[in-house]
Amino acid sequence: MTSDVVLTAALRANLLSLQNTQSLVDITQNRLATGRKINSALDGPQSYFASQALNNRASDLTRLLDSIGQSIQVIKAADNGITALTKLVEQADSVAQSARDALAQGQAEAKVTGVRDMRNIDDLTSLPGISNGDTMVMQLTDEDGNAVNIGAYGGASAATATVTISTNDSIEDLLTQINNIHVDDGGNATGDKAFEASLDESGQIQIRTLDGGDFRVQFISAAAADAPDLALAADLGFAEVARLIPDGGAGTNNVEFSSISDVALVSFALYDSTVVPPRIAPASTLLSDITDQSGATNRFANIDNAADNFIIGVNGGSMQTISLYDGAAARSIQSIVDQINNNTALNTKLEASYDDTTGQFTITPIDGNVKSIEIGVEDAVTANFGFGINPDLTGAAGEREVESIQLAAAAADLAQYESDFNNLREQIDQLVTDTGYRGTNLLNGDDLLTTFNEFRTSTLTTEGVTFTADGLGLDEADFSRIDTAELTLTQVRDALETVRGFGSTLANNLSIIQARENYTKDIINTLTEGSDKLVNADQNEEGAKLLALQTRQSLGVTALSLASQSQQSILRLFG
Repeated sequence: MTSDVVLTAALRANLLSLQNTQSLVDITQNRLATGRKINSALDGPQSYFASQALNNRASDLTRLLDSIGQSIQVIKAADNGITALTKLVEQADSVAQSARDALAQGQAEAKVTGVRDMRNIDDLTSLPGISNGDTMVMQLTDEDGNAVNIGAYGGASAATATVTISTNDSIEDLLTQINNIHVDDGGNATGDKAFEASLDESGQIQIRTLDGGDFRVQFISAAAADAPDLALAADLGFAEVARLIPDGGAGTNNVEFSSISDVALVSFALYDSTVVPPRIAPASTLLSDITDQSGATNRFANIDNAADNFIIGVNGGSMQTISLYDGAAARSIQSIVDQINNNTALNTKLEASYDDTTGQFTITPIDGNVKSIEIGVEDAVTANFGFGINPDLTGAAGEREVESIQLAAAAADLAQYESDFNNLREQIDQLVTDTGYRGTNLLNGDDLLTTFNEFRTSTLTTEGVTFTADGLGLDEADFSRIDTAELTLTQVRDALETVRGFGSTLANNLSIIQARENYTKDIINTLTEGSDKLVNADQNEEGAKLLALQTRQSLGVTALSLASQSQQSILRLFG
């Protein structure tokens, strides 16, 4: 005996209809809740897997989009570095150009300027340090270092010209006497003017040469003693440049200075007539065979004992001893260079070097405060490298002979320019080091690979550069000569062109990457939209379906009720 409930055919048909309607309602409600018409492979395998493929590619490209964005930041960091680097290189160019101009101006003339306002002085002898009969002895060399005979215009010429101060001479009278000195022109001083003397805008005496040569001034008072000589130089405004220096005599001194049209002490070319080629090597000793380029002048002699020294000082300071004799023989030129560079009293102010190509020994200021260099010899020795205008530095036994050389006015500026330029080199290196982004530094040799598709077949390589000072070809500054200053200028301008060129390359690559970034964003949107079209439900359509199904469900319930009324009539028979 079965316990199943027996349903009529009409009831069973209506029940099945309600069940189907409920199933459709459930499906529609799920679509409305999820927003998708395909939620699993069971809902439509072809659309489902096609949608998944599109979404997977969109996801891969989204990850690449992040990488592309970081590549853009790397290039932006490098571009910021290029902008700052350009400014530093442009500043280096400005410094080098200023040094080149100062060097050209400084080497055009020897010039010295006093420090005292001499305007409106009608009688120089009214000053306490100046007396009737005081003199200034002038000496001149041409631009090749050869002595020039000079004298008062129209008069006899000689190696020196004397300017004498008399009672009631005004400052204008003194300047007139100096300006009246002319160079020899066939036996008489009728050639070009030797000097130009004037008062500058501050009233200070300024004396300069007109032919590119060098000059020397000795101050001799009527009393011809050290203190009055110094007082004469001081009252004329030359206390800072005129030095009390030994003259090789037995305890005697001169008050004088030499002014050169150069920013460094540069020797004549050292030659040795006994070797081929004649220009000496750094290891060659200072033998008596060494001469100047003409071969006519023996510049080194009697270097034969430990008391034979070359002496050197700065700005009138204490003289430092540079040994010329090593106990057995004369020292080499390289030994002289090394002794100067290893002397702690000198090596912060001066730097010595020897160029065996030109045969020239150079002493260059490296401190902006260096204005004069004093050179000389000690004991009975001759050692003259051709510095200054003294034809021979020859000492006497136990005595010194010294020349005080006033460098061209640009010397102090050039030392500062070198310091400024080398500081810029350091800043360039530091800037390049700081330009990296997340470990990639395009300005310090790193390359950047940017990938544009998920298969890594579409890429762009931004090749890095090394823009340190050395990488840009910027050597440390040497503004001691026109040719080295010109070389620095050339290096700076080549570096500037290189930096600007790389800036253009970065801008081009940045434009490409940004275009690909925008494209990738668009293709991601396209893929996502395509995926949505395959699986997303139309909310309006699904809402309408649900409303229709709810109506059908209500009607089904009513139909089921009508179908059961025949059985309800039987119940009334038992009432």
